[in-house]
Amino acid sequence: MKIIDEMLNLDLLTHEQHLQISAWIARSSTPDEILQMPAPLWQAVERASQAMGIDEDLLRPPSLDAGGAIFV
Repeated sequence: MKIIDEMLNLDLLTHEQHLQISAWIARSSTPDEILQMPAPLWQAVERASQAMGIDEDLLRPPSLDAGGAIFV
């Protein structure tokens, strides 16, 4: 839900889209139920995700110095 809120704050979703998406997620008890969200809402999330560069973040290899981790 935090990402959906950020999308709203960045004006990537309308208030109505945010309310509908948040409500859908809140009443879904499984990931499969979330995946059944209506196409217009998914398209809004996809456009916002693209604008935020979320896909690129997920595909980027982790930094070896992330979080002060020590690799031996």
